Amino acid sequence: MFGYMGKILRVNLTSGSISEEVPDETDLKMFLGGAGLATKYLFDEVPKGTDPLGPDNKLIFMTGPMTGTSSPSTGRFSVVAKSPLTGFWGQANSGGFWGRDFKRSGFDGVIFEGKAEKPVYLVTDNGKIELRDASHLWGKSTSETTAKIKEDLGDKFNVACIGIAGENQVKYAAIMNDVEGKYWGRAAGRCGLGTVMGAKNLKAIASRGRIPIEIAEKEEYREKAKERFDWVNQSLLKVTLEVFGTAAILDMVNQRGGLPSRNWQTGYVEEYEKINGEAINDTILVGEKACFACPIACGRVSDIKDGKYKSKGEGPEYESIGAFGSMCDIYDLNAITKAHFLCNEYGIDTISAGATIAFAMEAVEKGILTDTKGSEIKFGDPDVIIELVHKIAKREGIGDFLAEGSKAMSETLGQGSEKFAMHVKGLELPAYDSRAAKITGLAYATANRGGDHITAYIEGPAFMSMPFLIVDEGEVDEDGLLEIPEEARVVKEYEDAFGVFDALSGCKFMGMVLTGEDWADLIQSLLGYEFTEKDFRLLGERIYNLERAFNVREGLTRDDDTLPGRLLEDPLPDGPAEGQIVNLDPMLDAYYQYRGWDKNGRPSEETLTKLELNWLINRM
Repeated sequence: MFGYMGKILRVNLTSGSISEEVPDETDLKMFLGGAGLATKYLFDEVPKGTDPLGPDNKLIFMTGPMTGTSSPSTGRFSVVAKSPLTGFWGQANSGGFWGRDFKRSGFDGVIFEGKAEKPVYLVTDNGKIELRDASHLWGKSTSETTAKIKEDLGDKFNVACIGIAGENQVKYAAIMNDVEGKYWGRAAGRCGLGTVMGAKNLKAIASRGRIPIEIAEKEEYREKAKERFDWVNQSLLKVTLEVFGTAAILDMVNQRGGLPSRNWQTGYVEEYEKINGEAINDTILVGEKACFACPIACGRVSDIKDGKYKSKGEGPEYESIGAFGSMCDIYDLNAITKAHFLCNEYGIDTISAGATIAFAMEAVEKGILTDTKGSEIKFGDPDVIIELVHKIAKREGIGDFLAEGSKAMSETLGQGSEKFAMHVKGLELPAYDSRAAKITGLAYATANRGGDHITAYIEGPAFMSMPFLIVDEGEVDEDGLLEIPEEARVVKEYEDAFGVFDALSGCKFMGMVLTGEDWADLIQSLLGYEFTEKDFRLLGERIYNLERAFNVREGLTRDDDTLPGRLLEDPLPDGPAEGQIVNLDPMLDAYYQYRGWDKNGRPSEETLTKLELNWLINRM
């Protein structure tokens, strides 16, 4: 099994038993690894209607065949489970070095089932496995947990863990890895998979390994990987992200009128220069941080040197700036950064946290949320975001309500608040207003995990006027669909291509520089069998339809492929996109036709047969 370790761990937390199994070679060719293979396990093993926080849900960590190899930016891993935030397919993805270290400890993935009677953590060490008591770690932050485990096991171990947000069942709790100290870490942040981890009484996974990864054509792969590394290293993307990090895009989004402000009431802000990449560089930046084998180093190391927010840690990223900054009408960079740091420490998804706080601010402003348990929640108050992050993690006061997420909050509050609860399928939206770039609205609406910018990273090209390099160059009307808008095909192509990255465990920024043909050629030399660009695209389409089938089985319909009422009905009041709304239905009709789905968004038998997914036909 070139590219693989050839072993999947299965840990029954209820009984404490651990077993090893060899992944099916047909499944590896059909779904590759990472989120693709994990979703196959999830569909097969998690019954319809399973409680996401019950023992029957499976929590699956999975690396891909490129994880830990010399290909650029391939240190990533995926976590898959039924999401407690959305009730649908949940997937979170993280970078750093933990994916490499877990894989080189001898395993491609681990499937957790059941629930431990008391807190535990898993150790994987060069082929050896052990389940250890974690009672002494329960109630500790991510940095405290990591430090204690390294004290017990040794500094060479890398740790993925939850903080108290996961323990307290905050519905958007994250899993943090590569935590080097207080306020540090990379996050598998979306969909509340840290919540699932906490529900299973699983505190952490600690891994160490030096086991080599077998590669089919070693020299050829090494040369091709170096070539692609050099291409990325010489790209404009590398220069931009290395200098300004992901915050580089903030200026361009704002200039298009798409930077959500005051919970998406406007899309353009005058004070953007106080929180953009240049402001970070001028005030708090002290270093850059790269993931494994990454030529870009988009991670930020920041130091708030004085004042009440004094602290040092990793971040913030663009999404944290948008969520805690403009969405909450806050332009105090130190406060935004401190809120981001606290999310690292507690293990919280910054997007969902900031967006939910922004929703609460507007609900209070409109007189819909009246009982705030003593917290004064209002737009523009830097201190309130710090206070609320603490309360959310601890489920104290109004934080207990906010910990449920904006969808659940709006369903409880009613009174029209559903219109400005900014989520899709229960997952809060990232900081790109689709009224300023409508293609992003289609991408949000159709993303299998909900309101998400990474399922199809369409926002980069849309707001930065970049070429859609990863898109097939074929004719738009190749299937006789001349009337279909071009945008719908682009979204479909992006979803498929980036699904392959999640299966490989590669960084999606690479899709901004390298084409599908570039990746197919590299995959072939890694795995040792013919793999063409057509195979690359077919694989992504197959994985995407499998994820969709899981959601359809759980009750998803066309009504779930929609956007918040604010984006569909309320024109932007000012800025470059003034007067714009998203007219979603025509794009959605076109998208479904390109996908080969019916008008309700259900994959057709013909489509499933084409993708060799016939076995799904009677299981949705």
